[in-house]
Amino acid sequence: MSRKCQVTGKTPVTGNRYAIRGIAKKKKGVGLKVTGITRRRFLPNLMKKRFWFAEENRFVTLKLTASGMRTIDKLGLPTIIRQIRARGETV
Repeated sequence: MSRKCQVTGKTPVTGNRYAIRGIAKKKKGVGLKVTGITRRRFLPNLMKKRFWFAEENRFVTLKLTASGMRTIDKLGLPTIIRQIRARGETV
């Protein structure tokens, strides 16, 4: 299974990591210089969570982010399950 939230659809994004040397100008230095740039990944805050789904009288395990949990609190689990199934994913 990929690193993707089943509720919000968040996936890893890429960015840069900067290696910096020097002393800042406000500390009476010459200034900060970037000495290297490498690519990095920002991973979503994913966790597996079990929810009791009363309509089907069973537990449902979802792989979601913290913001996905807040979305479930706001909209309710039955609404979210309907949206996931409408996309064609199995729950």
